[in-house]
Amino acid sequence: MPSEPHQNHMLIIEDDKGRREFILTAPLYSIGRDPKCDIRLVSQFVSRRHATLVQLPAEDDSFYYRIVDGNAKGKGSANGLLINGRKLQAQDLRNEDEVVFGPQVRAIYYSLQRDVVLTVPPDEWDITLISPNMVGDPEDGDLEDDELDDDLEDD
Repeated sequence: MPSEPHQNHMLIIEDDKGRREFILTAPLYSIGRDPKCDIRLVSQFVSRRHATLVQLPAEDDSFYYRIVDGNAKGKGSANGLLINGRKLQAQDLRNEDEVVFGPQVRAIYYSLQRDVVLTVPPDEWDITLISPNMVGDPEDGDLEDDELDDDLEDD
């Protein structure tokens, strides 16, 4: 059966509230302390609008995410972003990239690619044949055919 690649994007946030997972499908996400943010960070050390995730098309008809410091209008955060140990304004995210927003506030990005097998409904004329050898073993306590016939004649 044919298969096609399928990609799942996920962001795992660790902050003062604990650990949470976000499946990413939208074209744009706001990240920050503000309750109106799409992905809310719970910490006094992060900006209200700390970062923005932007979905961009890839060459293979899939997509990827870029994280940008600050809000969608270009206003940067107070602390900036530490991505894989480097202070950056923006980064195209790759699988297992770590983004630090502030003390004890971080995110791990996952881009999981797997093959999806395309299935078709079963054929109504498909018949599974069972071999007589698959139906039980006389040594398991089943009656032999001759014994079964004898039992039926006695009734």
